[in-house]
Amino acid sequence: MSTSTPIPDERVKAVAFDDDSIHVELMDGRQVSAPLAWYPRLAAATAEQLAQWSVCGAGYGIHWSELDEDLSTEGLLRQQPAPMVRAAQRSDR
Repeated sequence: MSTSTPIPDERVKAVAFDDDSIHVELMDGRQVSAPLAWYPRLAAATAEQLAQWSVCGAGYGIHWSELDEDLSTEGLLRQQPAPMVRAAQRSDR
């Protein structure tokens, strides 16, 4: 008897925010959260701007046109801050 491993569906289903985090629900039911401090453009945005997201990249990305910001589910799952935040973290060491 063979068993198959379910393939996770990492496409974006929903996006929500609280005061200091972004929360992304994936199609397979997982939820990924990250601090907004990792994404300065999102941290500085208004609630109205944050609400104007769209799915991009065949479902694996989130885009904010007005903010010129894009996140990928891969980056969120790897818990990767935006490049400029990572560079600042390295220089603080």
